Amino acid sequence: MNRRNFVSTAVVGAVAGLAAAVFTRTAETQTNVPLIRPPRLKPGDLVGVITPATPATNPDRLALVERTIKHFGLRVKWGKHIGQKSGYFGNPVQERLDDLHAMFRDPEVKGVFPIQGGYGAPQLLDGIDYDLIRRNPKVFTGYSDITALHLAIHKRTGLVTFHGPNVFSALTGYTQTHFRKAVFEAAPIGTVTNPPEANSLRPKYLLRTIRPGKATGRLVGGNLTLISTLMGTPYEIDTRGAILFLEDIGEEPYRIDRMLTQLRLAGKLEQAAGIVFGDCVGCAPNDYKPFVAAGFSLGEVLDALLGNLKVPVLSGLTIGHVEDQLTLPLGVTATLDAEAGTLEIKESGVS
Repeated sequence: MNRRNFVSTAVVGAVAGLAAAVFTRTAETQTNVPLIRPPRLKPGDLVGVITPATPATNPDRLALVERTIKHFGLRVKWGKHIGQKSGYFGNPVQERLDDLHAMFRDPEVKGVFPIQGGYGAPQLLDGIDYDLIRRNPKVFTGYSDITALHLAIHKRTGLVTFHGPNVFSALTGYTQTHFRKAVFEAAPIGTVTNPPEANSLRPKYLLRTIRPGKATGRLVGGNLTLISTLMGTPYEIDTRGAILFLEDIGEEPYRIDRMLTQLRLAGKLEQAAGIVFGDCVGCAPNDYKPFVAAGFSLGEVLDALLGNLKVPVLSGLTIGHVEDQLTLPLGVTATLDAEAGTLEIKESGVS
């Protein structure tokens, strides 16, 4: 992920089908801790808003927060340090940790919503009270830099968290519908795909099958830059038998290549049961740079890095930095059908 844009397990199934390239894989859940589903949100619930990454200080933008929360029939509790900015980055790590812990500690707060991503969330990981979060499961949402918190919280506590919009996201009708299904309804989300296109010949979001087939596994993933950043740490992603989804923004294809290569060398790609690469905004080559083989498209990079894997691979699903955004519960069982361009969420993320 271009950090300059602030605002904004191992069980292989049988080969099946008419061609050797088309197959189905089923995976067992591979987690070190039991899965915990937070209680679903209900109208009138109190939710806490925090800034664990880039600080939010613009009063005109902050005015949108309460309007957004009220739109979903919820009430707002503001993090103590929202609107403040100090130090070389923004809010010191301890202040951001204090706000995070305060929201999980408060029994009246039923959900914790980051206002935005940006930069800085990984700085919190070794200071988080994971026992506190495990004892007080709540709906936790967000994307982009918030991926770091998703990976760490889920790995250390087993809590299902939700890769979906931040408070400052565009929140189109499509985004709102899928967000409500994920965090307000106890039934499984079911099958999701991209929104209907106004022009099917020139779609806004192009779904493309890189490798056909179906695969079932627990759903893991998030922002590629953050997943790459956490490799070699106690919080690195576990992809064994999982449906791995990746997304990013503003990264040139050679940088996507570098990060995917890191995951490949670490075994993270071949260990997955299936892979989804989300619609990548602004991921085209920029100025000519012969030393990075500029001119290669993102599609060429994905075909080269993911096309030879023996798992189904789909690109273009509306995950992450797009206006029309899916909300995905991390850790639950899902089935990827790369040829149909769908992802079926088979378990609810909330209780």
